[in-house]
This record gives sequence, structure tokens and C-alpha cells, in this order.
Amino acid sequence: MMNTFSIITVSFNSADTITDTIESITGQDYPEVEYLVIDGNSKDDTPDILENFSDRINVLISEPDKGIYDAMNKGIELATGDVIGILNSDDVYADLSVLSDVAKLFENPEIDGVYADLVYVERKNTDKVKRKWISGEYKHGAFKKGWMPPHPTFFVRRSVYEKYGLFNLEFSSAADYELMLRFIHKNNIKIDYLPRVIIKMRVGGQSNITFKNRVLANKEDRKAWEVNDLKPGKLTFIRKPLSKIGQFLNR
Repeated sequence: MMNTFSIITVSFNSADTITDTIESITGQDYPEVEYLVIDGNSKDDTPDILENFSDRINVLISEPDKGIYDAMNKGIELATGDVIGILNSDDVYADLSVLSDVAKLFENPEIDGVYADLVYVERKNTDKVKRKWISGEYKHGAFKKGWMPPHPTFFVRRSVYEKYGLFNLEFSSAADYELMLRFIHKNNIKIDYLPRVIIKMRVGGQSNITFKNRVLANKEDRKAWEVNDLKPGKLTFIRKPLSKIGQFLNR
């Protein structure tokens, strides 16, 4: 039986980029997709754009929230698909066969999650690559060596969220890291690697901008190990490269 996908987009004042995001999702050649958009009560033209795409969006909510991870949790709780993916409102899928390729790996019922590679691209020209994030195969213990998969490429069965929980709202910039650490390292969910670029992420994420932000993110990474009763080892920086939170931090 074909797995159904729930793809969640979290948005806030994203009028400049969200059209690209929506079209990259709704144009996928995989037929079984439920699309959810959780908007944080945007004040720009985002609501009008979402209304224009209302026939392509299965669930649309626009209301104040407590930040990006709270919005993601709302989407996860509303999702009905077998597999959940999250694509932020300034990122796009690399091509229209991304979900089909991810779905092939989930045909193995033993696989709980799938991750892949990502490229950072210019904000105005998503065809111009600035940097690549090649994940590589996961081996247990890799988190202690600074490894993590790029969260936008991370697809997980809904049953995993139901069993191990949602994003921890105690974290302001590393809840994605904590969640993947909890799922993959602590609870040993079975993941598979798709060795190709599936996400184009626009540059300019706030958690990558300054050294101060890097220090903050890595402090939260250490906290992620502590709340899970884990020991990260003697590492100066736990993860590399840091994940992007972007405009949502100031929500």
C-alpha cells in the first residue's frame, strides 16, 4: 500500500518566498500528499497568497503562536498522513520527484525516518548554490562527533511522533536538533539515507549569522543532551553545520 505524506509549511510574513514553497510541494509527482500550512497571523501579503492557493491546501490555519516549533507541533497534531515532512516557507524542494524518491525508501516497513542532502542557495536566485550540506550515512554515535541530518530533509513516520513526542518548546533555536537527537540517537529509530539533494534552502538564517547566535545554538545543543539524560562528550561545538531558524526566531 502506498504511504500518504503530510507536508507542513510554517509561515510568518513570508510573502516574498511562500509562493515558491507552495508550488514546489503541490507540483510533486507523488499523488498521496496532504498539505498543511500553519501561518502565524502574518501581517504582510502572506494571507492573500495563501487564499489564492486555498484549493491546493488541505489544512490552513492562521493565528498567533509561540514560535516556529509551536506552529510545527500544531501541524503535526493535525496531520493524518503516514509520513510527515516539514518545509519552511522560504525553502523549496529541489525538483518535482523528491517525494516519490523519499517514498521508495518508506516502502520498507522497518524504516522510521529518511533524510537526505541540502544546498544553501541565494535568496533571489535559488539556482545559484552557495554551499552544500552532504549528510552521509548515519552510524550510531555520530551525533557525538558533530553529525546531524539537515532537518528540512528529515521525514518521519507519524507513529514516531506519537511514540516519542513533538518539538520541545523549552528550546528557542535547537528544538529541531533536540528532536532528532531524541529520535535517532536516544531511541534508535531506524533511518535511511537518500544520497541526493532534495532541499534548496535560502541563505540568511539567523542561527548562522553571528558568532553570538552560534554560541547560543550550541549551548542549547548541550541542553538537548542534558534533557535526554545523555552525555555528549568533550566537544567544543556539538553540531555542524548549524540548522537555520531564520525569521521565525523573532515571531
